[in-house]
Amino acid sequence: MISVRNVTLRRGVNVVLDRASVTFNPGEKIGLVGRNGAGKSSFFGLLNGTLHEDSGEFSIPAAWKMGQVAQEMPETEQSATDFVVEGDTALLAAQTEVAAAEACDDGMRMAHAYMALHDAGAHDAPARAQALILGLGFSAAQLSQPVNSFSGGWRMRLQLARALMCPSDLLLLDEPTNHLDLDALVWLEAWLKRYQGTLVVISHDREFLDAVTQVTVHVDNAQLVRYGGNYSKFEDMRAEQLVLQQAAMAKQADKIAHLQKFIDRFKAKASKEKQAQSRVKALERMEKIAPVLADAEFNFEFKEPLNVPNPLLSMLDTSFGYPAPAGALPGTPPTVIVRGINRSVLAGQRIGILGANGQGKSTLVKTVAHALAPIAGEISEGKGLNIGYFAQQELDVLRPLDTPMEHMIRLAKGTPAHMRAPGQSGTEQSLRTFLGTFNFSGDMVHQAVSTMSGGEKARLVLCMIVWQRPNLLLLDEPTNHLDLATREALGMALNEFEGTVMLVSHDRALLRAVCDEFWLVTKGGVEPFDGDLDDYQQFLRDEARRIREQAAAA
Repeated sequence: MISVRNVTLRRGVNVVLDRASVTFNPGEKIGLVGRNGAGKSSFFGLLNGTLHEDSGEFSIPAAWKMGQVAQEMPETEQSATDFVVEGDTALLAAQTEVAAAEACDDGMRMAHAYMALHDAGAHDAPARAQALILGLGFSAAQLSQPVNSFSGGWRMRLQLARALMCPSDLLLLDEPTNHLDLDALVWLEAWLKRYQGTLVVISHDREFLDAVTQVTVHVDNAQLVRYGGNYSKFEDMRAEQLVLQQAAMAKQADKIAHLQKFIDRFKAKASKEKQAQSRVKALERMEKIAPVLADAEFNFEFKEPLNVPNPLLSMLDTSFGYPAPAGALPGTPPTVIVRGINRSVLAGQRIGILGANGQGKSTLVKTVAHALAPIAGEISEGKGLNIGYFAQQELDVLRPLDTPMEHMIRLAKGTPAHMRAPGQSGTEQSLRTFLGTFNFSGDMVHQAVSTMSGGEKARLVLCMIVWQRPNLLLLDEPTNHLDLATREALGMALNEFEGTVMLVSHDRALLRAVCDEFWLVTKGGVEPFDGDLDDYQQFLRDEARRIREQAAAA
């Protein structure tokens, strides 16, 4: 059992936890939720031993083994399989002991060492590692490729596989879904449901939390508040509490007003001075119930488009991909990801784009957004098409050394006056006011983008998109750095948007809330997917079973 009793935890001058208490029982699967900056990652630091309580009592069973995802980017020429196998710390210890026993030529020690090696599962360790790697979306051909050959997002998937490979009693996962597509996410949910140890997970994906967890701990006002149930159950219970809290606040406000009125009336009268002072002390002692504030970092809306052509665009025998790299030999052909696309995007459509990583979802969106040119065919655009593009990597549309104000000034200069919303004059003061609605205030408007958090960069991209009044929104994983409440705000804004949406996301709650049709990018093409997200998850399970059966028959 993990016990936290009256723990105070500070980070610099900030009090992250203030005499907080909570208990985790063996085998529980706990979702750790709260606003960005509330202290979730700091609490993880307490659990994994990188931070220590300033006061109070924290205990964790000494014999428990811990698994967690290393945050550093791996740099190694090891194969993906060997790298993940090394995550099995029990196996590594057994291998080390075998080597030591053989070096000293101790027969009895060697016998025990080889028994421990067998118990650690040395015979099937590569197969177990490869099952994890394949489940997280890698292809069979990538199992033997060096870790350094993969991009950052894929290396983080290998770090996740390595953590899952580690035999553990406590598994800590901080935003494990950020680098996953929907296919890998469905697989991870199934794996975690089978996990026998205690799981503590930070995630802003409500469907993931609902599927995996049975306990929710809310980090709120430097406290740890435990709720029995998954995230949806937590929301219901907290909503009931907030109603009661608001009623209590109203009653308390009446009492405070009554006390203050007495103090104001009689504090100057000598005969009533003692009574007035007692009221002052009562007022000071009275427990203040914290105001109920909206949890979202900000709320916003997309302005009504000035015009909506129909169709917005048409793809005619179009192929998407990447040009030959700079410095390639003359005649090197481009890399084609999807080909022969004949589809139109109509006014008012809300399209969710599905498909495994590497199939071409982002390539499709980048090409429509003019970030890539079509390899073949053409894309014809309706007159007045105005695209708002949220790139999966925010820095694809942001300049690291520029500030929010510089981004907005450049945007204003490039936007004709007739395309601006009322009040968007383009002056520095109006731009500062507009940035303020997205929580960029004071000196933040002059802060370099490179120094900002992922959530702040996401806010800036959304701010720029809203200012442009687009009629077509192209959103490629817009929620990666948004907390749960802000994801809800984005979903509401998209539902009220009167233009067209094309959305790539592994956030199923957002896809369900926003999209009414789906395109599937697969096998080098784009086709309509006839079904909803539940049908798609079943499709993924069927595909995984088919691949396993093919592999077994080979």
